[in-house]
Amino acid sequence: MNWKDVLKQYPEANFLQSPEYGEMNTILGEKVIVKEFANKGRSGYAQMIVRDAKRGRYLEIPCGPLLEWSDSGAVKAAFDEICKIAKREKCVFVRVRPQLFATRQNLDLLAGLGLRKSPMHLAAEHTVIINLAKSEDELLAEMRRQTRYEVRRAAKQGIVVEKDNSEEIFREFHAVQAETARRQKFVPPSLKVLLAEREAFNENITIYVAKTDEGEPIAYGLIIKNGREADYYEAASRPLNRKLPGAYALLWQAIRDLKKEGYERFNLWGIAPAGQPHHRYAGVTTFKTGFGGDIVEYVPAHDMVISQFGYLKNLTVETIRRKRRHL
Repeated sequence: MNWKDVLKQYPEANFLQSPEYGEMNTILGEKVIVKEFANKGRSGYAQMIVRDAKRGRYLEIPCGPLLEWSDSGAVKAAFDEICKIAKREKCVFVRVRPQLFATRQNLDLLAGLGLRKSPMHLAAEHTVIINLAKSEDELLAEMRRQTRYEVRRAAKQGIVVEKDNSEEIFREFHAVQAETARRQKFVPPSLKVLLAEREAFNENITIYVAKTDEGEPIAYGLIIKNGREADYYEAASRPLNRKLPGAYALLWQAIRDLKKEGYERFNLWGIAPAGQPHHRYAGVTTFKTGFGGDIVEYVPAHDMVISQFGYLKNLTVETIRRKRRHL
C-alpha cells in the first residue's frame, strides 16, 4: 500500500509507521516487514520490525497496526496474521502500541484479542498535541501565563533560533544530548541511530538550535515531519538553558514554522502521567503543557505472547528496568 494512501485512510498515523522509519531500521540492520490487511471500507496496514534482544527476539509495531478497529472480524484476522508472522520469525512475543485513545472500550478490545499490558512503553502514550490550525494569537492566548512570559522574554533578550540538518549539527546534537542525559539520567539514542534517522528522513528531519545574540547555543530540538503531523522527538540543552529561555524560543519558532509549512498538529512527544511526580518525563511536563494544546493519552503498549517461557524472562528484565528508569 502506498504511504500517501495510508495517510488518507488513517490521518492519525505518524512517522513510526512511515516508509522512512522502515528505511531507518533497515539502515541499522533490522528486518522490516510491511503487511496489508483486508478491512471493510479501508485497508489495514502494519509496518513491523523484528528486534533481536538478548532477553528474546520480538516483533515490534509502533503506533500500529492501522486498522478499522470497529470491524471486529477484520481486526481478529489481522492479529491472527501478525501472530503467524511472529512465529515464522521465531519471535517470543509481539509488542504493539496502536493509535487508539486510552478508553475502557479500547483497553477491553485489546484484552479481548488476548493481549496483555507491556512492562515497557513503545511510543509516547501521554503527550501534548498542539492544533496548528489555530492562529498565532490564539496559540499565545492558550499558553500558560509563565510560558507566554518566557516566549516574550526570549525575544527581548535577542535569542535567535536556527535550524539545520547537516551531519555536523547531528554530531553536535549527539554530544550535547549525551551531556544532558548524564545530568537528567536518561538513555539517549546513539550517534548511529541519529545518523540513520537523518539519512532516512532527509529534509523531513530538522534540528533547531536556540542561541544567544552572541551565537552561544542554549537548547536543541530534533523535529520529524511526516503526513499531517510533526513531532518534537528529541531534545538537549546546555546548562545555560537554566538561566535563559532558549527552549521556549525554540519551541515557539518551531510552532510558527510548522504552521507556515501546512502541518495540522504538533506532537510534543512525551509527558508524565498524572499523579506520577517521579516519572522520567516529570521534569519536562510543566514545560510542554505550558504551551497549551490537548493532553492526549493513548493505550499503553501491549504484548501478544508467543512463547510463555521466553516471555517470562523478558517480563522480569523489563519490569526491573522500568523501575530503575522511573518510567
